Amino acid sequence: MAEAPDDDASPAGRAAEDGARRASGPRRAAAGTPPRRPSDDRAGTLGERAAAASRTAKGAASRTAKGAATRTARSAKSVQTATAARTAAVAKVARAVKEARRKEPQRAPLLRTTDRLVLPPHPAVHVPDTKVALSTASVYPSTTETAFELAARLGYDGVEVMVWNDPVSQDVEALRRLSDAHAMPILAVHAPCLLITQRVWTTDPWTKLVRARAAAERLGADTVVVHPPFRWQRQYAREFVAGIGRMAGETDVRFAVENMYPWRYKDREMLAYAPGWDVTEEDYRHFTVDLSHAATSRIDALEMADRMGDRLAHIHLADGSGSGKDEHLIPGRGKQPCAALLERLARSGFDGHVVLEVNTRRSASAAEREADLAEALAFTRLHLATPARARRG
Repeated sequence: MAEAPDDDASPAGRAAEDGARRASGPRRAAAGTPPRRPSDDRAGTLGERAAAASRTAKGAASRTAKGAATRTARSAKSVQTATAARTAAVAKVARAVKEARRKEPQRAPLLRTTDRLVLPPHPAVHVPDTKVALSTASVYPSTTETAFELAARLGYDGVEVMVWNDPVSQDVEALRRLSDAHAMPILAVHAPCLLITQRVWTTDPWTKLVRARAAAERLGADTVVVHPPFRWQRQYAREFVAGIGRMAGETDVRFAVENMYPWRYKDREMLAYAPGWDVTEEDYRHFTVDLSHAATSRIDALEMADRMGDRLAHIHLADGSGSGKDEHLIPGRGKQPCAALLERLARSGFDGHVVLEVNTRRSASAAEREADLAEALAFTRLHLATPARARRG
């Protein structure tokens, strides 16, 4: 079936439409509605557009405000949630720690090796009178007071005070009070000659030694441990050997100069000390031998002790693997002849002190550090004992 033609497209159709428009004008007038003029149509259109724009703007503002309020509420809720989660986590950890402490059995006191229960008296065994002390450096980064407390509890014979950044270590009266409170004599003072103590007791190295000697005299210590100068301390290094000899002649306190080591980085080696790290090359009156330093310098510690001879006055006992780092391991855990040196000292009539200067920074807890220091003391006591016949021979 064919479609009907579009009437509006024909002349007759357009004429009929015009007639209808003319006829509609009088009917609107009769009804009381004035006919629209072109300007009226435009005004109406603009008004409608303005009203529509206003409604749109109001809607957008409303939606923006609602969105901002929603985001703020969500953010606040997120913060509250995160805070609550952290609080819950902290509370959970606190409960776990409390429960672990409740279940932990009471730790029995460690054996005091001075009670000689480990080494009972026996006519075939000679136990020398050599005193075994704990260096306060052995509890770093804990305090000097901690060292006194541990030394007393574990049964050490005394303490060597490392003078460093801990204010108590620099205060003679505070040290005296600690010594009295724990019944721990101070057997030696280590002068502040480390890199980290360059400003302790002034920056003048000779003043440091004078103050170390005065502290030792006031505290009843018979030894001041000294490192050789750094190479950049040129004037001090030039005068060191003669100056130490002069100071040693002015007091009963021994200035025991300690062997050091070359500084190494990968395949490079730097000689950081002057006159040198091998103190046996100089004519010092007294020496300290440090076995960890011997390991770092990769020399034979027993041969060095032989070169020191009867000028060997002080021992820093620690072990090392020879890795190039100054490790200060618990004796027996490295490759140094710690046991052999102690047995040699017991046979030779050594009249100095053996000081445990070990590194416990890797101890997982205070209890583990205490166990390490107890092990170090037991090792030393054991190997200082020697067959009586060997000593008489």
